[in-house]
Amino acid sequence: MSPAGRTSADKGVSEVVNDLWQLTRDYAKQETIDPLKSIGRFLLWGVGGALTLSLGLLFGAVAVLRALQTETGDRLTGSLNFIPYVAALLFTSVAVALSVATIKRPIRTEEKQR
Repeated sequence: MSPAGRTSADKGVSEVVNDLWQLTRDYAKQETIDPLKSIGRFLLWGVGGALTLSLGLLFGAVAVLRALQTETGDRLTGSLNFIPYVAALLFTSVAVALSVATIKRPIRTEEKQR
């Protein structure tokens, strides 16, 4: 018999080990590297969105703080100068609470509504 016509029973130990190594390597690649490549875009959009929302929340809190400090004149000075900071903290707390409520809300699909 020629080497090309050999059956699996005729394979030598080195060929079996080589085939096993190739199978194990391909399986590991399929189950680890390929999913990591596909999740990369998902993570990129998630991190970008989180940074954008964080900056928006920061700028919103600073806007509330500065608006109350400048537009109220002398009314919130002296012993009342903490009120703009409390208002900015409340703004941030409400935004965080809305975000957490949105995250915890169950996803409703057409299948679940039937």
